Amino acid sequence: MRRTRRVRRAVETLLGLQHPEGGFCGGPGQAPHLLPTYAATCALANAGQPGEGGGWDAIDREKMYDFFMSLKQPDGSFLVTYDGEVDVRGIYCLLAVATLLNLLTPELIAGTPEFLATCQTYEGGFGNASFPGWALRDDVAPGEPAIDPTSPRPPLGEAHGGYSFCALASWVLLLPYINSYPTHSPSLPKPSINIHSLLRWLAHLQGEAIELGGFKGRTNKLVDGCYSWWVGGCVGIIEGLLAGGGVGVADESPENEAAGEQHDDGWDDVDDSLYNRKALQEYILYAGQHPAGGLVDKPPKPADAYHTLYDLSGLSAAQHRVIPNSKREKELLACWTEDEVKDPVEGLRRDTFAYALSWLEEEGASKYVGGAQNRVNATHPLFNLTVTHAENMMAHFYKRDVPSRYRTKLSK
Repeated sequence: MRRTRRVRRAVETLLGLQHPEGGFCGGPGQAPHLLPTYAATCALANAGQPGEGGGWDAIDREKMYDFFMSLKQPDGSFLVTYDGEVDVRGIYCLLAVATLLNLLTPELIAGTPEFLATCQTYEGGFGNASFPGWALRDDVAPGEPAIDPTSPRPPLGEAHGGYSFCALASWVLLLPYINSYPTHSPSLPKPSINIHSLLRWLAHLQGEAIELGGFKGRTNKLVDGCYSWWVGGCVGIIEGLLAGGGVGVADESPENEAAGEQHDDGWDDVDDSLYNRKALQEYILYAGQHPAGGLVDKPPKPADAYHTLYDLSGLSAAQHRVIPNSKREKELLACWTEDEVKDPVEGLRRDTFAYALSWLEEEGASKYVGGAQNRVNATHPLFNLTVTHAENMMAHFYKRDVPSRYRTKLSK
C-alpha cells in the first residue's frame, strides 16, 4: 500500500509517545494514560499497517497488558493512569484497545461487568463510577473475589451521555465474557443492566424542534454537538442490541394517529429509528458547522478538533445503521478450529473477535439529509473506526484470515 510522507510521520509521532512501561502518553515526557492509549491505537488503525515502519508491529503489547493490569482495582474497575481516578471512560478505552490488539483475558476483565452494572443510575443512564468500599471484603480467601457481588454499590454522580456511551460500549464488548459466566464463574450471579431504562433516558435527551434536534449530555442541559456521538452513538448500539432498530416503538392504530395530530411536535417521522435521525443531521449540518471550517459545540462557539471529531461521528451514526449480523458472526467463528477453542482463553478471544466484527452496515437503512454529497463513512459503533479499519487491525493481531464481508448477505 502506497503511503504518503505525512502518514509515515504521523505513525512515527504516535510511536514516539509509547511509554517504556506500556501504553501511550498524551505528550512527550508524560505518564501513560488510558485515554491517549485509545486515541493512539485508533490513529494507528487508521494510519498504520503491518510490517516494518507500519506501526502496528512496534506496539509493545506485552508491556501494554502489564500496564493495564497495574491499573486494575479490586472492584473490577481501572484507574485511568497511575494514581489517577476511576471512571468508565478509562474502562471503555482499555476494553476497546484490548479487543483490537487481542489482549483480553479473564484475568484482565474479572469483575468489570459487575462494576459497570453498579454505575447505572435511577434515571437509566450511567454515572462515572460507583462506591467500592461498600462491597469490599476483609476476609478474602485465596481465589475468592475481593468484592461481595451481593452488596450494594451506589453510583457516583448523575447520568451523563459520555459516561453512558462508554459504559454501554464496554458492556457490549464484554458480552462474550458475560455470556460465559456459567463456565468461569459458576458461583457468581450473572450481572445485568437495564437497557430499556437507558433507552428511555437517552430518548429524552434529544432537543425539541426549536433546539434543532441536537442532543443534550445530561437532563435539563443545553444541546451540544459532541453528544451527537455520545448519545446518538449510544442509541445506535441499543438499536443493534434490539435487532437493528425498527422495534415497533410506535402504535399505528387510528386512535394513536389522531392523538398524534392533536399533539404535533413539528417533526415528521422519517423512519422507524429510536430517535429522529433527520433532525440530528440537520443540527450538525446547519448549526454545527463553523463558517471558517471545522465543527462546534453550538453557535457562536469556535470550532475545535474534539467537536469536529464527535460531530462527524454523530453524523455518521445518524446516517447509517451498523448492527450485528448473525451470518457474519458464524463465518468469523469458523476461523478457529475446534482444537484451538478447547483452551478457554482462546475461546474467549474467538468469541470476542467474531462478535465485534459481526457488526455490519444494514443495507437500505442509510438516510442523508441534503443528499449523498453529505455522506460520511459508516463508523463501527463500538470503536468509532470504520468497519474496514477495525477488521484489518484485528485480523492482524488475532492472526486470522478474515473472509470477505461482501459475500455476507446482510439481513435486516
